[in-house]
Amino acid sequence: MSDSEIVETGAGAARITWHPADEPRLVLAVSHGAGGGIEARDLRALAGALPPLGVSVALVEQPWRVAGKKLAPAPKTLDTGWRDLWPAVAKRGLPVVAGGRSAGARVACRTAAELGAAGVLALSFPLHPPGRPEKSRAPELLGAGAPTLVVQGGNDPFGRPAEFPGPQAFPEGAYELVEVPFADHGFAVPKRADLTQQEALDVLTGAVGAWLGALAP
Repeated sequence: MSDSEIVETGAGAARITWHPADEPRLVLAVSHGAGGGIEARDLRALAGALPPLGVSVALVEQPWRVAGKKLAPAPKTLDTGWRDLWPAVAKRGLPVVAGGRSAGARVACRTAAELGAAGVLALSFPLHPPGRPEKSRAPELLGAGAPTLVVQGGNDPFGRPAEFPGPQAFPEGAYELVEVPFADHGFAVPKRADLTQQEALDVLTGAVGAWLGALAP
C-alpha cells in the first residue's frame, strides 16, 4: 500500500508518495527528472522491491510537477523545494538516503551534505548534455559529501559508465558505479539486447538493495 501527503515548500507544494516497509531501517527519498514524474520505470521498480528489504521509499514529486508545469525550473528552485520537504521525509527518525534520477540526482548531490543525508543514490546521473562531454557535471557528483551509488545505463547519452571519473577521484573513496547493460537514460533496453527489460530492472534494484543494506545493516 502507498499513501501520499502534500508538503508546502518555498517553491510551491510538493507531493510525497510513501511505500512503507513493515519494519523500516531507513528511508530512501527519491525524486524524478526534468522529463517525467514518479511513474518512471526505475522509481516504480524501487518502490516495489525495497520495502520488503526494510527500506521505506518516499517518491517525491517536485512542486513544478505537482503544479502541472511541463518545464522544470532553475536548479536553485529545485534545490529549494528539496530542502524544504526534507523534514517530511526525516520525521520518522530513520536515516534518510537522498536519491533521484537525472536532474533529481543532481539535486540530491548538491544538497546531501547540508541536509545530513546518510547517502546519495544517483540514477542516470546526467554527467553531461548529450554530445557535449566537455560540459561535465562531475563536480556535483564528486562533491556530494556522502556515500554515493551511481546506477547508469550502458548506453546513456548523458554519460556512459566509462566516461565517469574513477573512484579515486572521490575524496573519501565512497563512490560506486553500477552499469545496467544496454540501458538508455530511462533504463529502457532494446529488444535485441542480451537481457530483458525486467532483467535490467532486476540489476538496478538488486544493486540498490545491496548497497542500502550495507549502509544500514
